[in-house]
Amino acid sequence: MLPVLAVLAGLAVLVWSADRFVEGSASTARHFGMPSLLIGMVIVGFGTSAPELVVSTISSLKGNPGIALGNAYGSNITNIALILGITALINPVSVHSLILKKELPVLTAVTALAAYQVYDGSLSRMDATVLMAVFSLLMLWAIREGLANKPDLLGTEVERQLAVHAMPLKPALFWLVVGLVFLVVSSRILVWGAVEIATAMGVSDLIIGLTVVAVGTSLPELASSIIAARKGEHDIAIGNVIGSNLFNTLAVVGIAGLIHPMEVVQEVFSRDILTMGALTLSLFVVGFGFRGPGRINRFEGGVLFLAYLGYTTWLVAGVVSG
Repeated sequence: MLPVLAVLAGLAVLVWSADRFVEGSASTARHFGMPSLLIGMVIVGFGTSAPELVVSTISSLKGNPGIALGNAYGSNITNIALILGITALINPVSVHSLILKKELPVLTAVTALAAYQVYDGSLSRMDATVLMAVFSLLMLWAIREGLANKPDLLGTEVERQLAVHAMPLKPALFWLVVGLVFLVVSSRILVWGAVEIATAMGVSDLIIGLTVVAVGTSLPELASSIIAARKGEHDIAIGNVIGSNLFNTLAVVGIAGLIHPMEVVQEVFSRDILTMGALTLSLFVVGFGFRGPGRINRFEGGVLFLAYLGYTTWLVAGVVSG
């Protein structure tokens, strides 16, 4: 029971601390004059993946790279299929931001790079270095776009949110630090509990990473996307998912691979990467809007949700048969 309680408590504190960390970071950046579009692209888009980053880093340091890899790829699948699926079922999601439409092809290309790297059954430090180099280039592009002061709906939506949740500098700094500290503490508790559960059940830490840990670390994206969609802030909702998936595929896997190069079982490519690739391609097709504005309607949201249920059933069936 103790590992189960550790996972539940770790996830609860993780979600709370991630929200505090992103809110404190965004408010602090605003006080120092960072443009709203840059805050939306970097802090909100990438900051919601702070749980995945901390959990995967700690997993790699403790010699459990399966949790790190499963957490990153599993979170990407969860973000598109479960989070966008539920969000679109509640309120169809439209994509108006030119920035997000530029990021969708990039996400598709980055997913193809991830598939290429794990195809040979390993993730070396050289592979991880390439991922971090691409992430650095992407960050430079995001900073340049954010500083260009071009009108964009994503920046407008972020500006409105910052005005609603205005916070003085000292409280913003306080919540930034507190959020980061509790992120680390809760992640350590979560990783310990996940490893103990995997050992007790006789399943790989990869499966635990793809399911329990991936869903748990994606809860901040779920909450923020649903709230944004209900308010009509569609570009924030889908921006959370695109930014998070880019960060997971490049930075989370990259840092984990630099710490602990890993052997990758064949199922990661044939099951997880291909599922992630198919979902990313579907998001690119419906979100880019080749014949008009990009839009994920309720029917497409339902298909995404059913895809997540099918993938989870696939994982469970593999564990039972194994």
